[in-house]
Amino acid sequence: MSDKKASNQMWGGRFASGPAAIMEAINASISFDRKLYAQDIRGSIAHSEMLAQTGIISAADQEKIAHGLNTILTEIEAGTFEFSTRLEDIHMNVEAHLAELIGPAAGRLHTARSRNDQVAVDLRLWVKDECFRVAEALKGLIAAFLERAEEHAATVMPGFTHMQAAQPVTFGHHCMAYVEMFSRDLSRVRDAIERMDESPLGAAALAGTSFPIDRHLTTRALGFREPMRNSLDSVSDRDFALEFLAIAAICATHLSRLAEEIIIWSTPQFGFVRLSDSFSTGSSIMPQKKNPDAAELVRGKTGRVTGHLVGLLTVMKGMPLTYGKDMQEDKESVFDAAETLDLMLAAMTGMVRDMTVNAAAMKKAAGAGYSTATDLADWLVRTLGLPFREAHHVTGRAVALAEEKKVGLDRLSLEDLQSVHPDITADIFSVLAVQNSVKSRTSFGGTAPSEVRKQIRYWKKRLAKA
Repeated sequence: MSDKKASNQMWGGRFASGPAAIMEAINASISFDRKLYAQDIRGSIAHSEMLAQTGIISAADQEKIAHGLNTILTEIEAGTFEFSTRLEDIHMNVEAHLAELIGPAAGRLHTARSRNDQVAVDLRLWVKDECFRVAEALKGLIAAFLERAEEHAATVMPGFTHMQAAQPVTFGHHCMAYVEMFSRDLSRVRDAIERMDESPLGAAALAGTSFPIDRHLTTRALGFREPMRNSLDSVSDRDFALEFLAIAAICATHLSRLAEEIIIWSTPQFGFVRLSDSFSTGSSIMPQKKNPDAAELVRGKTGRVTGHLVGLLTVMKGMPLTYGKDMQEDKESVFDAAETLDLMLAAMTGMVRDMTVNAAAMKKAAGAGYSTATDLADWLVRTLGLPFREAHHVTGRAVALAEEKKVGLDRLSLEDLQSVHPDITADIFSVLAVQNSVKSRTSFGGTAPSEVRKQIRYWKKRLAKA
């Protein structure tokens, strides 16, 4: 057997040409980092303009470079640009074609720059742009919840702890809980933009450059607040990518919690909501089924987003300063998490806007499970002056009596209630109905419809300014 044949068998299959093919396959990133083309060209044009303004290259060369880069941008967007794995990444693909278009002037573009600071600025620009997209999507989801909350500010439903009916609340109040939740996600996105708003361009490979560059000029041109202040950190930092993935994972978790509730609520056993046909599918064998597949997929994709966060944290945990090829693993995680989160937010916004709420089923369930027991205990404290612990015991006896008689607390007679405490009066019935229970919860942030409407007004004003 020849050495070549033995080598091919050893490496095997798709890598039949041996080690060179394996190295090309593991080293090339153009299959995914081509997503950075717009940011790469934008950064290169800003860099060339700075080089010309500082006299490092001629204005004529800069004009050729800018024209060539804009031509490449047009070709990529038209789908006529030919990407090559032999050229490894988006940076080398663009630079090679630039040389074909404008000749020797293309070689001046990389003056005072490295692929290390180039990829750092490209990815930072991409993540910053994505953060703005996520912020807009979150605002749309929050607006959808505000609409449903206003519509159902007084629609009674059961509130749960341990997935057991606890106290009656309103569906509007429940919707406003998600307004708070997704508003925190929006706040995290805005905070992350503030922290990542620094430009690494000009750090070169790791130590800066001896050319008289103007980093403040490129910073302004690229829309960053200021340049990063340490060249080592500039090329090694991926906190912005990690923070984006952390935000995405937290937001996806919130979306998954909501998806789980929608899945439960849409079952015949609950019947609280009905999803539109746009976000449901049927069964291949059971014609009666209407499956909440969109919500289930949102729930399932959460693990994917969280996995990307864990993956990149693991890549970065052993990275010494400054750059290592390991950091090439940052892009696929960020790109896929971003695409997944965008889809999850769009799907959930559509579900919230389109779903039909069954107010009658919610109200019926709100009265089950002795959900106004706490109202009874509070009345005993407030009206009869009982210590809360004693009131708790009295209420427990009333619940046991209602269970024995197989009726709700509000269906017990006055005589029944006086058998557990003789001082109870007919006034007790004013708090035992679920509608009265929710109306009484007027503390700040409570479920009373009047309080829910206050919070809706607050968040509408805040969202308008966001």
